[in-house]
Amino acid sequence: MNIDFSDRALRIKASEIRELLKLTVQPNIISFAGGLPAAELFPLADIADVAKDVILNEGQSALQYSPTEGLQKLREIIISQRLERVNIKADLDEIFITSGSQQALDYVGKMFINEGDKIFVESPTYLGALNAFLAYGPEYVEIPLQCDGIDTDRLEELLKSGLKPKFLYTIPDFQNPSGITMSMEKRKKLIVLANEYDLVIIEDSPYAELCFASEQIRPIKSLDTEGRVIYLGTYSKTFTPGLRIGWVVGNPVLINKFIQIKQGSDLQTSSLDQRIAAEYMTRFDLNKHITKIIDVYSKRRTVMLDTMKAHFHPDITYTESDGGLFTWAKVKEDMDTKAILAEALLENVAFVPGASFFANGGKNNFMRLNYSCMSEEKIREGIERLAKVLNKYY
Repeated sequence: MNIDFSDRALRIKASEIRELLKLTVQPNIISFAGGLPAAELFPLADIADVAKDVILNEGQSALQYSPTEGLQKLREIIISQRLERVNIKADLDEIFITSGSQQALDYVGKMFINEGDKIFVESPTYLGALNAFLAYGPEYVEIPLQCDGIDTDRLEELLKSGLKPKFLYTIPDFQNPSGITMSMEKRKKLIVLANEYDLVIIEDSPYAELCFASEQIRPIKSLDTEGRVIYLGTYSKTFTPGLRIGWVVGNPVLINKFIQIKQGSDLQTSSLDQRIAAEYMTRFDLNKHITKIIDVYSKRRTVMLDTMKAHFHPDITYTESDGGLFTWAKVKEDMDTKAILAEALLENVAFVPGASFFANGGKNNFMRLNYSCMSEEKIREGIERLAKVLNKYY
């Protein structure tokens, strides 16, 4: 059969990370590959009680269609519990619910990108965003990451040159894959540049609340005075990803367009999942749960970094993130971490090669390591195994 796929469909490729995860489910593999939260920390008993009560008390509504923009109660909870906590002010008509923030990324592409349009992305950046946008045929313009976030001087040079992107996509907090956090100084400069050059900013914020430091930096959206920042949030990293609850915050004109796109996509996010999330947030203190997650992840991060310091060759560099899920390692330029992964798998340890996180490719000597999913004991053992593979090249 000759299947005549559209050009858009042909651009879509399998996610390298998802393919890797198929290999790493084997019980003998110590995997630093996935960007997954620790499943043992999910509040299973509490969710089970909530889900049962939602079905018994709200079953007809919970299993029925619901508004495209999302359950009003849940949106009000997100505004009061999550947004106000980080100094983002939003009304009900400035927020809507998505099936995870990954869906929001696809909608961003559908809303803004015509084939050939330029979009600015950090270098490196989240592979899932690149794949979501790629279907719409953009031209990626990479802007380097520095130790304190995106290179705003380079961004300013590009804007001054007359380059006009449809938007800038950024993950300012504990970035995926690098673990880097954008400084407040750069966030302020980003807003100044956006206002001056009429730039739309997509602020993707799945990790911001997983902050190991004493104080979380305010989001870019909290500095937005012109409604040009679209803020993406999610419960996937702080509660549970299986419920697929994300949200978009933006000015009402943008939100209305998002709602129209969702109506043509899946009509609405799961009524049942929204009601379970809303009831859980009503009964329980998510902030306490996040504190528990932070304590576990912070310890695992420290174990990973300490073991890397003890066993990696000193010429291997890596980021020391203050939150989130990842560290980002750099090896010699003539090393290809995709080939090294094959060797690592023989030692029963896995990571994600870094090349796919660069929008236009060409950089093969990086790797992303996740510390949230493995126990401290397995982290030590896995990093020692990985060191054995890497160090023979030095």
